[in-house]
Amino acid sequence: MAEILFIKTSSLGDIIHQMPAITDVRRHLPDARLSWVVEEPYAPLARLQPAVDEVIPVASRRWRARLLEGATWREIRRFRRMLRQRRYDSVIDSQGLLRTALMIQSTRGVRHGYDRTSVREPFAAFFYDVRHRVDTNLHAITRNRMLCGLALGYTPAPAIDFGLSAAPLSDHAMGAADYAVLFHGTAQPGKEWPQAHWVALARELTAVGLQVVLPWGSPMERRRSDAIAAELSGSVVPDRKPLDAVARLIAGASLVVGVDTGLVHLAAALAVPLVAIFLGSEPGLTGPLGAGPIEVVGGKGAMPDPSAVLRAIDRVAASPVTKARPAAPTRRVPPP
Repeated sequence: MAEILFIKTSSLGDIIHQMPAITDVRRHLPDARLSWVVEEPYAPLARLQPAVDEVIPVASRRWRARLLEGATWREIRRFRRMLRQRRYDSVIDSQGLLRTALMIQSTRGVRHGYDRTSVREPFAAFFYDVRHRVDTNLHAITRNRMLCGLALGYTPAPAIDFGLSAAPLSDHAMGAADYAVLFHGTAQPGKEWPQAHWVALARELTAVGLQVVLPWGSPMERRRSDAIAAELSGSVVPDRKPLDAVARLIAGASLVVGVDTGLVHLAAALAVPLVAIFLGSEPGLTGPLGAGPIEVVGGKGAMPDPSAVLRAIDRVAASPVTKARPAAPTRRVPPP
């Protein structure tokens, strides 16, 4: 039985972008044991990928914040020893950073990664036994799939399969309500959509009977969720949840609208109707891909207004309930 180890540790969008490559490997090597090193906050999400046999959490982000503590270095040594306990047939670093290259150095097996012209941090390529050239102008999902195919000797099929399905994950915590999830939070100010726009959009969704759900991931985002909810009737600001619970929340939604964050990629992977708002980046290399209806509005330096987002919602929505909207027929929302 082949032993394969993937090193793709973060961030959220990168974790989701890795999932189709793992599905490919499972189809090519159905009897292989597939293990995946991910940052500890993303481990619950990685475990939802059914092709993965073992998720190995790593705490490199936490370690960097506590490098002066002896407990940190003891934990690092335990992690390195754990990686060396098993011999792998292939180890694939699709992150391409110096920190992940240092992790791959602790493994036993043939180490694969991008070559110097393809990798994100060129010095990382020195740590690989086999280096593969993959066009940097390709979408991140395609790059991951091609790297794994080159490392393991197969050509990925055209179709993208994240290995996730909304039906078994669907969260019934919202009761019988049809709801829209709005992801307004981002760590990058240049990707933020104005709060007033979120309020205007949420009012339109509430007017057609969708309950608005406003998740958050930081204290600042919690304050914004509360401020938006204060302007609406019947909206929900849920408690902060681990990523597997967030996936269940998304899976049960009638609609997801979000700025350029990893959570919109999760919605795309689950094939939930999605409108992604891009402001500080272009979607060509990292935009959401998936089998469901997806619309991207905006772009680098382009600020879409609420009416543009509503028109995009109209395009991803099915028709029966959108036609029931009492006014402004071009502003329509998903059916229950």
